[in-house]
This record gives sequence, structure tokens and C-alpha cells, in this order.
Amino acid sequence: MALFEASELRTLLKRPLTDDECALAHDLTEDALYGEVGKRLTDPPQRGVKSVALAVACRILTNPSGVRSEQAGGMLVSYADSETGVMLSEDERKRIRRIVGMSSGASSLDIAPTDATSCVTVWRAT
Repeated sequence: MALFEASELRTLLKRPLTDDECALAHDLTEDALYGEVGKRLTDPPQRGVKSVALAVACRILTNPSGVRSEQAGGMLVSYADSETGVMLSEDERKRIRRIVGMSSGASSLDIAPTDATSCVTVWRAT
């Protein structure tokens, strides 16, 4: 599945990237998105997926190990909490879930097998 083109990633980052770097960023991004929404991600991807995927891929290439701050001599650079490594930020998670038609908020999730019967009994004073 093509979430984005290597040329789009190079253009967004404004620096040369090897094909291997682009492919790795794409694969890691796809894994992160698939881990969040599973098979609801279609091929071709739904409208809006590309912007989330490119944001994640750029972060993978600019801050792959999730560094929060670094210092060299007198220069100190701090990164925002949401800009760390391969994980999706809370906003990206909500957006990708909305795009594929999933609830983006808290919900009740029933993970019981479909053939399971309810074993809940209500206690009542007699």
C-alpha cells in the first residue's frame, strides 16, 4: 500500500533522502497506522491518511529515537512531546481513527467471542 511517494517526503523535509530511508520511513509509518486502525486502512488509503502518514514519516526521519532535547556547546534544542519517534501523537491517533470511521474517543469495547453468552447475574435481595 502506498501511503505517500518518496518525492513527497523529500519535498516536505527539504533535504535529500536515499530510497532506503524513504522506504523505511514508509514501512514504519504503515506499521504505526495499521497498529492503530488495522484492516480499516484501505488500498488506496482514504482521503486524509496521507497527511497523517507524512507527518509521522517526517518525525521518524528527523527524530527517530524520540529525543526530547539535545545540547551541543551553548546550543540547546528541545522537541515538543508529540514529536518523538514512531509513535502516533494523540491528535494523529484521533484523526486516523476518524478517517477510517472508528470512534476517536472513549468507548465500550466488547472483546468477547461472538458465540459467547452473557454470564452476568444480577444479585437481588430476597
